[in-house]
Amino acid sequence: MKINTHQFGEVEYSEDLVINFAEGLFGFENLHKYLFIKTEDELFYWLNSVEQPDIAFALIGLRIIDEKFPTIEENEAFGIVTFSKNPADVKVNLKAPVYVNQDSKSGFQKIIDSDKYPIAYNLFVEEKQS
Repeated sequence: MKINTHQFGEVEYSEDLVINFAEGLFGFENLHKYLFIKTEDELFYWLNSVEQPDIAFALIGLRIIDEKFPTIEENEAFGIVTFSKNPADVKVNLKAPVYVNQDSKSGFQKIIDSDKYPIAYNLFVEEKQS
């Protein structure tokens, strides 16, 4: 099967690569099937809708940001990234992570009930020179 994506152009895939989100993602509850895409030289993963290929979400593994980020058995936690032309304004949603189980090809999104995890966490912090 093939889809034509905005980010990657035409992508060929098989049904066994599709991650099923039974309840969709927040704001996109009507979309349930996604491809989980990782390019070799990027920090980010991509969750690209199969049903509406122009919809894609950049993700980053949350263990890179916080090695103690809440885990759910057999699922890896990812944060949705919001890009900006200014790297200092690139944000990650830690409050509503996306959990993906690569073995069962399933995923879900959950709200973390803790003030420790903001909706808009700065991914890149500029170091101040002394």
